[in-house]
Amino acid sequence: MNQRLNIYQEQPEALQGMLTLEQWIAQSALSKREVSLVKLRASQINGCLYCIQMHVHEAVKAGESEQRLHQVVAWRKASVFSDEERILLLLTEEMTTLSDEGIREESYEKALELLGEQKLIAAIMTITVINAWNRIAIATKLH
Repeated sequence: MNQRLNIYQEQPEALQGMLTLEQWIAQSALSKREVSLVKLRASQINGCLYCIQMHVHEAVKAGESEQRLHQVVAWRKASVFSDEERILLLLTEEMTTLSDEGIREESYEKALELLGEQKLIAAIMTITVINAWNRIAIATKLH
C-alpha cells in the first residue's frame, strides 16, 4: 500500500476548526462517557478501526465498563443503556447514515425531550465532528 498524506503533519492548520470544536464538546453538556459512546458508535458504523480503538480507550478512561462497550454495536437489544444514552445512540445512527429525512421527527422530538436543548446541540455537534474525523482517517488510511 502506498503511503498517503498525513494531514496532521503536513497541514495541521487545516484541522484547527475541528480541534476547536472538540474543545467546545469537551466543555459541553455531554459527559465524557456519552461523548465516547457517540464517537464509538459512529466509528463502528463508518468502519474506522483507528477511531474505534481510540474511542474504546477513551471510554474506559472515562469510566465506561467493558461489558457496555461490547454491547454498543447491538445497543437496541442491550438493557445496559439509559434512555438518554439510547437516544444519543439513535441520533448517532440517524446522522451517520443520513437518509433524505435526516433525523426522523420522532427521534428529534424524543431527543429534545430527554436531552434538552443544550445537550441536543452538543450531541449534534459531536456526531458531526466524529463523522468528519472518521472520513479523514479512512481517506488517508490512518493506522
